[in-house]
Amino acid sequence: MTEPCWVPQLPVSTRDVVPSTLRVDLPTDTYGELMRVVVPAAAGDRLDITAMARVTNDCGYTVGVGWHLWWYDCDPEPDANGVVPKTADRPRTKISPSMGDNVPASRHHLPLHISSLYTVPDDWPDGHRMVVLLRADAHSTAWQAGDTLTVDKTYAELIVRRWAKTLP
Repeated sequence: MTEPCWVPQLPVSTRDVVPSTLRVDLPTDTYGELMRVVVPAAAGDRLDITAMARVTNDCGYTVGVGWHLWWYDCDPEPDANGVVPKTADRPRTKISPSMGDNVPASRHHLPLHISSLYTVPDDWPDGHRMVVLLRADAHSTAWQAGDTLTVDKTYAELIVRRWAKTLP
């Protein structure tokens, strides 16, 4: 038998929310990184990812919120000058469909839930770890400088269940 099989590994999870607020602005691509976990990864592994969070709107007007899952390489190779890129400069890759909803002031709270099954690319470097992220964006035509949504720290969790690819 030459077909691969997948062996479950211990899940990796966090309830730690990175920011306490999500900036509201006009563009729909100014993402905040709400949560992240570092996952061992190998080419062909499958990652079963579930994330949930909640934001609260105290702005007094309707805010659109979009959220999605992304990854970046935790262990990038140095460039030609031997410099390893800073975390903020490492490219992010979107790995889930976009989710979105509006949170009017009357609704006040917006739960963010997303799940996705992602296969680690075949060219993933041996020994590198993957950082999986829940990112979100808040936007409105009524925004004012300094407006934010509260990211509710008690309603958040990011879980990655890794299935390691093996050959029988």
